[in-house]
Amino acid sequence: MAWSPAYIGGKPSGSRTPREAIRRLRRAAGFGLLAVGLLLVAEAAVTVVWQEPFTALWTRGEQKQLAAQLDRMTPASAGPPLLASRLPEQARSLDRHTREGDPLGRIAIPKIGARFVFVQGTNTGDLEKGPGHYADTVLPGLHGTVGIAGHRTTYLAPFRNINQLKRGDLVQLRMPYGKFTYAVHDTKIVSPGDVSVLRHQSGDWLVLTACHPLYSAAKRIVVSARLSRAPRHV
Repeated sequence: MAWSPAYIGGKPSGSRTPREAIRRLRRAAGFGLLAVGLLLVAEAAVTVVWQEPFTALWTRGEQKQLAAQLDRMTPASAGPPLLASRLPEQARSLDRHTREGDPLGRIAIPKIGARFVFVQGTNTGDLEKGPGHYADTVLPGLHGTVGIAGHRTTYLAPFRNINQLKRGDLVQLRMPYGKFTYAVHDTKIVSPGDVSVLRHQSGDWLVLTACHPLYSAAKRIVVSARLSRAPRHV
């Protein structure tokens, strides 16, 4: 009797022993783990060079929504020009009526190409949306210190490069009632628990804070800037 081509060595050529099947499963699992490992390495490399990509996608969507909310807010310039003497009134009103996580204004730092909507609050959920205003500090238009915190490696990393700011570099806060420009005065590194940097100082200041160094929360980097230009009317 002739052997069928389907038979080799007395068993069907298409059949596999349990041991062979296990080897194939192990090989497939190995390739899967290798692919996952390569993805993790790629993500780490992107984070080191730029920022964490997955949280950045989420925050980008949040920023679009926040910008749309700001655009819908009735500007203080509607009607007769608002005199500078009324800026404190506008600032207090915005502070009172803005809930945690809601947009307050826009921050722009031309030197490092940063432009973001910033929100009220500095809790975890707030900072996932963008830079956050320390609720116990003032808003522009009031005398004292405006405090804003931001991430450096995740959630679009808005303050990633604030360590590059030098004396005289400008930071702009565009509020619904006017634009305020601050000039960087100094940069320092402090412990995470040092809140003295946010205390009221003589004059009108902006303080930006973020974790330091990159990829660590061991310290805080603090950039202080003094008000250099405020709206005469808006």
